[in-house]
Amino acid sequence: MHKLTFLLSFCFSLSTAFYFHAGEREEKCIIEDIPSDTLITGSFKIQQWDLGRHDFLESAPGLGMFVTITTYSDEVLLSKLYGPQGTFYFTSHSPGEHIICLQSNSTRLVSFGGSKLRIHLDIRVGEHDLDAAITQAKDKVNEVSFKLEHLIEQIEQIVKEQNYQRDREEKFRMTSEDTNSNVLWWAFTQTLIFISVGIFQMKSLKDFFIAKKLV
Repeated sequence: MHKLTFLLSFCFSLSTAFYFHAGEREEKCIIEDIPSDTLITGSFKIQQWDLGRHDFLESAPGLGMFVTITTYSDEVLLSKLYGPQGTFYFTSHSPGEHIICLQSNSTRLVSFGGSKLRIHLDIRVGEHDLDAAITQAKDKVNEVSFKLEHLIEQIEQIVKEQNYQRDREEKFRMTSEDTNSNVLWWAFTQTLIFISVGIFQMKSLKDFFIAKKLV
């Protein structure tokens, strides 16, 4: 199983859109470092390579995408089969890295040149689908209200991300201080051991000379 791994950062960018290439039935994974209680929205679209046109088709009929979301503690947050285009959602339960894996559900046993796929992926962090909400708004007042709620969500997400990064920096600082303290104590212990061994050797040598009546 081949994996493609990215490390996505969203301290100031709450949306990441990109595409990558994959073979049929080939699994590709990305890693998201996410604070706790954060909504993640992912939208994808599959394009299939056409040998005759030497280009990617706008769609990939007959293909689907299997999406799996897990944490590093092997907790499965989502495992679902979608069509060639779709949107998935999940909410993080604890802070840390989350693994998002996508795999086409092709039934071909071998991938040839014509089975090359282009997968478009848009990851949104800590926000709802604003366009869909505005489309459903019945008047301008509701539209302004939706935009305001959306802005508040973004501000809250930025604050949450900043707090999460501060917590990580504090844990890293405490770990560094503990390591430096341990190194200092180990050096002090080594010095005491060397001094003790030296004193013991000198006493043993003196006792040897006395026993041989050399002194």
